[in-house]
Amino acid sequence: MQRKTTKSVSVGPVMIGGGAPIVVQSMTNSDTRDVGATLAQIHALADAGCEIVRLAVLDEEAASALKEITVDSPLPVIADIHFDYRLAISAVEQGIHGLRLNPGNIGARWKVQEVVRAVKEQQIPIRIGVNAGSLEKELLEKYRGPTAAGMIESALGHIHLLEKEGYNKIKVSLKASSVPLMLEAYRKISEMIDYPLHLGVTEAGTVRSGVVKSAVGIGTLLSEGIGDTIRVSLTGDPVREIPVALEILRVLGLRQRSVELISCPTCGRTQVDLALLAENVEERLLHLPVLDKPLKVAVMGCAVNGPGEAREADFGIAGGKGMGLLFRKGEIVARLPENELLPALLREIEEYVRVHGRG
Repeated sequence: MQRKTTKSVSVGPVMIGGGAPIVVQSMTNSDTRDVGATLAQIHALADAGCEIVRLAVLDEEAASALKEITVDSPLPVIADIHFDYRLAISAVEQGIHGLRLNPGNIGARWKVQEVVRAVKEQQIPIRIGVNAGSLEKELLEKYRGPTAAGMIESALGHIHLLEKEGYNKIKVSLKASSVPLMLEAYRKISEMIDYPLHLGVTEAGTVRSGVVKSAVGIGTLLSEGIGDTIRVSLTGDPVREIPVALEILRVLGLRQRSVELISCPTCGRTQVDLALLAENVEERLLHLPVLDKPLKVAVMGCAVNGPGEAREADFGIAGGKGMGLLFRKGEIVARLPENELLPALLREIEEYVRVHGRG
């Protein structure tokens, strides 16, 4: 696919846009004022493969906590600010690597100028984040509800405020819970600006519904060459967002950091408890550290397609009647009873991780 060329910005050491690899982000749901809990969550996100983390900054106490968090964080930290320019300046003073802030929502022009002065001194970017659910009242009235045109007008208005102050280290997002709406908004603004775009389906829901909405929305845009950084928004533990985001990128051939699991849907020929085997393997794979080489694992249920798929994987098992084959790099290494297949496969994976894992 041909990716659209955008300007590049740096969030700490992580480059976004300008042809850099798609970056995976998430957001903590801990109380930012609780430094220990927030750092624990950031470390868990980093272990899962997250590359940038965003924190809600609700008050001055939360802003003050950012200094300790930023120093000890393994990931670049973005402060999420709404309405209060003083919190934005305080966050910058604490050493954060980026802001999520809509300049049109913080009041008079002099307040925007104060924020711009602070970020210019530290050379950190601002993400303008427009959400369909919080569009300005006048735009909702003008367009009779949340529309792509209204979202774009909002984003362009915020962009203009920053450009007017000579500031262009900007990222943009146009999120909606409606996939068709977010697709329309991102496609149109992509033709109008060359700032990097942060993709997401906001309020996507729980894992069951949110994964589908995110894969369709984010995946569609990425397949069209639109987007420089992504967040899969799921209700609950943010760590669960990361494997989904990495899998979207892997499926599209945009990243090779995650693990590919192949398992058959089962049919009348299946004579082992394949669903349980596949679920146990998937659970183990979700907790793997970042690997320096891609990993392909096959869990197959019968002798028709099983041996062929397992041979193409790094490791694989193909079940039979109470028995199964264990494959390594296309070669059969063992014929085992059904109850020994999972432990044997996991031992192979653990050895691979020992050699190729990072951290």
